[in-house]
Amino acid sequence: MAEQPDHPWRATLRRRLGVAAAVLVLWSIAIEARLVYFQVVEHDSLVAAAERQQSRTIDAPAKRGEIVDRRGRMLAYSVDSDTVYAVPSEIDNADAAAASLCTALGDCDRKDRQQLAERLGAKRYFVYVARQISPEQARRVAALDLEGVGFMKENRRFYPNKELAGHVLGYVGRDSDGLAGVEARYDDLIRGEPGKVLVQTDARRHAFSRLERPPTAGASLELTVDQYLQHVAERELRAGVEWSGAAGGSAVIMDPRTGEILALANYPTYNPNSYGDFSEDRRRNRAIQDLYEPGSTFKVVTASAALEEKVVKPDDIIDVTGGKIRFGSRVINDDHSYGPLSFEDVIVKSSNVGAIKVGLKLGRETMSAYVKRFGFGRPISPDFRGESPGIVWRADRLTDSALASVSMGYQIGVTPLQMASAVSSVANGGELIEPRLVRAVIRDGVRTPVPRKVLGRTISAATARQLTTIMEAVVTRGTAKSAQVEGYTIAGKTGTASKVVNGAYSRSDYNVSFVGFVPSRDPVFTIVVVVDSPHKVSAYGGVVAAPIFQKIADSVLRHHGVPPSLNQRPPVLVARNDEVLEQPATGPIEPPAIVTVSGTSGGSEPVFPDLAGMNARDAVRVLTRMGIGARLHGTGLVVSQQPAPGSPLNSTEVASLWLAREPPRQAEPPPRP
Repeated sequence: MAEQPDHPWRATLRRRLGVAAAVLVLWSIAIEARLVYFQVVEHDSLVAAAERQQSRTIDAPAKRGEIVDRRGRMLAYSVDSDTVYAVPSEIDNADAAAASLCTALGDCDRKDRQQLAERLGAKRYFVYVARQISPEQARRVAALDLEGVGFMKENRRFYPNKELAGHVLGYVGRDSDGLAGVEARYDDLIRGEPGKVLVQTDARRHAFSRLERPPTAGASLELTVDQYLQHVAERELRAGVEWSGAAGGSAVIMDPRTGEILALANYPTYNPNSYGDFSEDRRRNRAIQDLYEPGSTFKVVTASAALEEKVVKPDDIIDVTGGKIRFGSRVINDDHSYGPLSFEDVIVKSSNVGAIKVGLKLGRETMSAYVKRFGFGRPISPDFRGESPGIVWRADRLTDSALASVSMGYQIGVTPLQMASAVSSVANGGELIEPRLVRAVIRDGVRTPVPRKVLGRTISAATARQLTTIMEAVVTRGTAKSAQVEGYTIAGKTGTASKVVNGAYSRSDYNVSFVGFVPSRDPVFTIVVVVDSPHKVSAYGGVVAAPIFQKIADSVLRHHGVPPSLNQRPPVLVARNDEVLEQPATGPIEPPAIVTVSGTSGGSEPVFPDLAGMNARDAVRVLTRMGIGARLHGTGLVVSQQPAPGSPLNSTEVASLWLAREPPRQAEPPPRP
């Protein structure tokens, strides 16, 4: 039977099937290629994108460590505060939400509201609305109950004493970064380690798991600062600056034997709780950043070098007749015209001509060596960020004229802290101690003290004693009589130096200063006061700075119960078991009275001593040697005791002592000259 020919529809069907098969093959190849591209080429980036969509990692900020003073009193700590955030994708009307939020927050202007609306309308997963708001603001925002708006907790730094020690503490930014002071210098220690919160979500952004790594709190710092001494320094500095019409000033109180900074004050000051409201000038730490020419206070260094090198002795005569000395066309004058003066009186009367003649005898190499030996020309403390090293000339650049300037405290730039450190080396017998602000680091309950560090020796103990005698005379009969504190011997030096304004020495602006230590023969405090440009009174260190020193010293000596070193009333002590009790030596005082009381049998009965006016340490020492225990109430000096003075000792085993210190006085301006 003959084969039937294909119908046209069959050919058409085959063509269509071929085309369809080809398309299917090509589609399959394209799909496979795309899968290969996604699975191989883009595998890592797609996995990362999926993790970003399904997982959110949020930093959990660590709590900053506390900062306390040397007695454990709180200076800085962190508190939880509310931060408002938003998820823009969940907000339907950004403008309306921004308006409501601004009303609740209460501190938005039109521009702020517009910027907030733009953030709320952005295609982002998370935006901040307002950070670290007050509880009242948080309450008003919560009452809005806005969709897509929530709260999170952040740590906010709080300084309970406001301006007190502001330049010492510094301040912290909103991201918990230390930006100034010890907050910045020890930020790595204080801030701790932040934690992590990992939140995994489904396609609808519903959380289904949460993993947390808790933050680690930062270490706490115990400062060398005493809160009360800091208050006194700031109070008296402010009163003195305002009274004298000055631009500002600094005051530093140091322990000359340990290098501990007990107070560091600047004026004008600022409140670190709201540091953004104050100018950079007010936030500047003058005591470590501002350089000044120290003037005659630097003669302490010149005198130290001269005595140590035996260039002169205190009673050597130096001829300053005429009160002037010439270097080419330059003439340097004394404020007063003197005849021949002993070297001691050159310092006591602050003769520039006499100091220059001694400096020239020393020579530039020796003078430069002592300038460096006393710590000038380099940062002196590790506890400050941004401390100025000062300005010191190299020996090979010192002409006779330049050496003359340095000898009397010009053409050298120092900071108040450097000056305090240098004079402390005289007070402690010749050791240059590194000034320090951190007394201990406390981590996980373990307190690690910071050790005392000796940077070197400036002068011998014998030279220090000679210079102390000269500096005592400066206060008793020289330029610093207004620095005297009743009952105490003080060693000190005044300084007055013209400021450089527009490249020339000003005839109206001066830096005036006073530096001293007290009690001079058993120093407890070194105090430096520097005042910038006083205009209402005579611009001299003895007129402006010395009275501020006097008020600071008077308060801190009495607060710490430091016994007087002049005309001290001897306590009444007793003889017991044939042993004569001796009072601890604190200065030129009379020997104690030894008292016995005759008994009825004709013998002698020991009685309880009068301890009024003694500090706790000396009172306890007296009682201990008598075999009597002590129970103390309060701090300061003994004001009351039980048993009463003169009571029989036969049955006394424990004595109760009540101590008190002088109440804080209102700031008073220094007396006018």
